[in-house]
Amino acid sequence: PRRSRRRKSIAIAYESGQGDGAEQGTPEPQRPRWEPRDWRQQLERIREMRRNRDAPVDEMGVEKCYDSSAPPQVMRYQVLLSLMLSSQTKDQVTSAAMLRLRQHGLTVDSILQMDDATLGQIIYPVGFWRNKVKYIKQTTAILKEKYGGDIPRTVEELVQLPGVGPKMAHLAMNIAWDNVSGIAVDTHVHRITNRLKWVKKETRYPEETRVALEDWLPRDLWREINWLLVGFGQQTCLPVNPRCNECLNQDICPAAKRR
Repeated sequence: PRRSRRRKSIAIAYESGQGDGAEQGTPEPQRPRWEPRDWRQQLERIREMRRNRDAPVDEMGVEKCYDSSAPPQVMRYQVLLSLMLSSQTKDQVTSAAMLRLRQHGLTVDSILQMDDATLGQIIYPVGFWRNKVKYIKQTTAILKEKYGGDIPRTVEELVQLPGVGPKMAHLAMNIAWDNVSGIAVDTHVHRITNRLKWVKKETRYPEETRVALEDWLPRDLWREINWLLVGFGQQTCLPVNPRCNECLNQDICPAAKRR
C-alpha cells in the first residue's frame, strides 16, 4: 500500500505541473534555470557512441517486440505486455518470450482463455515470471472489462493496472499512443544520470530521478533520452566495471575512473 500511495502522489504532482502559468495573462518573473555542467557536450558524445544502434535495446527492445502489422488495439496491448515482461529482465529474454506469445496469438482474448500454467511456461524465464502471470491475467481482464480490450490513454490510468509502474506507463504512452508524457527512467537512466550529475542532488529511486530530470531537460529530448541512455548503459556505462576508458566522456564525467 505504501508504495502505491507514493506512486500516485508523484503522478498527480507531475500532471498538475504541466500547465502552470499557461492561462495567466502575465507570466511570473523567470528565475535562472539550473542545468548540469557540460550536459550538452556529454549528450552529443553519447549520441556519437550510440550511432551504430547495435545495443540489445536496439535489436530486441520493446519497440521490436510487438506485431506492427496487427490492428492498432492489438499492437498497443502487445506493447503493454512486452513492457510488463521487461521488468527485471534482459531484452533478449523479453524478446524471446514475446515471440513465443505471439506464436500463440497474442490478443486480450487469447490471454484470457489461456490457463496460468501455460502462460507461465511460455513466458519463463523472464524475471519474477510467477508474479507476471498473475499481473498479466489481472490487467488483461481489466482492459477487457473497462477499456474494451484497449489500453488506457493516460499515465494515471496505466499505473493503476497491476504490474505497471511509472516507467512502463511513460513508455506505453510514447510507443503505443505516440504521446510523450514524461521521461521513462529505468535502472540504466537512473544510474547514468546520477553518475553524470544530471540531477541536482543524488536520487535514490527512478521516480525521483524522473522528476529531477523533467525539471530542467528540454522537453524535445524526453522521447530520445531513454533509448539513448539504456543502450549506453548496456554497452559502455555498465553497472559494475563501467568501460570508462572506452567512453568519449571520460574527461568530463564526474564519475569517470581515469587511468
